[in-house]
Amino acid sequence: MSELLLEARHVTRRFPTNDGRELVACNDVNLKLYRGKTLGLVGESGCGKSTFMRFLVWLDRPTEGEIIYKGRDITKLQGRELHEMRQHIQMVFQDPATSFNPKMKIRDIVCEPLLNYGRIKRSEKNARARELLQMVELPGDFADRYPHNMSGGQRQRVAIARALALEPEIIVMDEATSALDVSVQETVIELITKLQREKNITIGFICHNLGFIQSFSHQIAVMYLGNIVEVMPGDKLSEVCCHPYSRALLNAVFDTRMDFSKKIEPIKGEPPSPLDVPAGCPFRDRCDRCMPVCREVWPTLKEIEPGHEVACHLFGKGEDA
Repeated sequence: MSELLLEARHVTRRFPTNDGRELVACNDVNLKLYRGKTLGLVGESGCGKSTFMRFLVWLDRPTEGEIIYKGRDITKLQGRELHEMRQHIQMVFQDPATSFNPKMKIRDIVCEPLLNYGRIKRSEKNARARELLQMVELPGDFADRYPHNMSGGQRQRVAIARALALEPEIIVMDEATSALDVSVQETVIELITKLQREKNITIGFICHNLGFIQSFSHQIAVMYLGNIVEVMPGDKLSEVCCHPYSRALLNAVFDTRMDFSKKIEPIKGEPPSPLDVPAGCPFRDRCDRCMPVCREVWPTLKEIEPGHEVACHLFGKGEDA
């Protein structure tokens, strides 16, 4: 088992509304990130994936719970301690074009973190920028370009180079390939996995596509309406995936090798409003296996086999998924 690097314990985020109610974006989330491994976080839009990952890079703070990194609760850090800790956890955003200053050259973009932390002198910027670009398989002379002079895939490689500049232990990737063509997605993922092996980086990867993320994630967590409903090994996803919501996501994956005689069944209905979540299981009204207990009792995560947890009344401890 790899070293446990970061652990979220009972993390909850509530947002107050103007009418006095609360919107629960993340509800009692417990997740672990291991050194050199990738945790894939999957779910529909608005389920709370990005909200949770933003906690790791201090773009937001949870209302309750702890996020332990090397024995310290990073949600409580402030001032100088927070500034120093930011070096170790970096982020790659979904659209690099919106996270870059369009008036800055690529050289300045990738070296800005190094200058902020005094890692290099300004006279060393050009040489270091070329090294970082070559690390992500871009020509060194791209350092003289502006973001608008590059393709989407090239800009995403620049974003990865900037995130790696400080040699962090953890990188959070928020839909880092969703805006790219399928062929470009594959090359970017190959680059990410190559760099992960070389530098032993831990990755938290947000994605909508369960079929896509299983190809490179060591562990996958499925989120629905702010709740983690299943955590499972990435390499065994198709064998052990058992929560009705996880199965529905997996069955909706389009693949050229799929059985085209089999009808793709969409998930019925729409998720309930996070301002009006029904009692019991949050997936109850969309589940074709809903039981009376599902309408009354909220299911908690239970380990049904090593490395596999599920929050569903259909499965109990020790049962065969």
